Amino acid sequence: MDPFSAEGELLNIHNAFYQGQYQEVVDFDTSSFSSENTLTARVLQLRAQIALGQSKDVLQSIKAEQDTPELAAVTALAQHASGNEAEALKLAEDLAANYEDNPTVQVLAGLVLHAQDKAAEALALLSKHSGNLEAVALIVQIHLQQNRSDLALKEVQAARRWAQDSLLVNLAESWVGMRVGGEKYQAAFYVYEELASVPSTSSALSIVGQAVSELHLGRLPEAEAALQSAIQKYPEDPQVLANSIVLNAINGKDKDELIAKLSKVQPDHAFLTDLEEKSALFDAAAAKYSVKA
Repeated sequence: MDPFSAEGELLNIHNAFYQGQYQEVVDFDTSSFSSENTLTARVLQLRAQIALGQSKDVLQSIKAEQDTPELAAVTALAQHASGNEAEALKLAEDLAANYEDNPTVQVLAGLVLHAQDKAAEALALLSKHSGNLEAVALIVQIHLQQNRSDLALKEVQAARRWAQDSLLVNLAESWVGMRVGGEKYQAAFYVYEELASVPSTSSALSIVGQAVSELHLGRLPEAEAALQSAIQKYPEDPQVLANSIVLNAINGKDKDELIAKLSKVQPDHAFLTDLEEKSALFDAAAAKYSVKA
């Protein structure tokens, strides 16, 4: 039986992870899991800890288990999240060279490679998957970041044929829909609204997804209501803060307080890095001109 299928014992913890319910994943009772699924569940819990900012705790807890490829891959991810990028990259490359058929290595080493601007290497590793839906999802994300919506859509369509109505396929299809636009915005909205509206599946991630969908549909008041709700529930979530900054900018509202808070919560957030880079480019361009009386 596929452990991720509707009858599989990994389904709930797997879905909780991709719904962004990281604390629920960490607290998930896995004592009844079969021995063949215990390691997979543990890897998900360790990854949830990393997502919660507990990378150092993860490294400490598995430092004596590096002979297990899956846990070595978790180590690479935790090292990257902790700022040890050189060590993380070396380990990810070693794992990719020696365990390219391992599903966990494919995804976690692929994540590290892509995060360190080695998209080609990441795609080469991920392409070796055999029915690994998580690898497909990461391939889709990489293609979208490369502005290759056509390739991302092709991956989703191929996965839909064998993964059917999996949550991860629905999410990947929504990511592509947000890039393609048009009627796809509404389809993406339905996926995120369904997740965000039910307490058992709601998370900062799903609420942000709903708000961004609303934003693309031109429904600014609804987007604002969703993000205000998210800020009340998750006041220090980086993605909630970053998207709230964008919405405030669109609405012409003050965003300095939110930027300051995001800088405190996650100073290396991609939004802040991009903002700093573009501000520097603007200042450099402006310096070339002088005001003429």
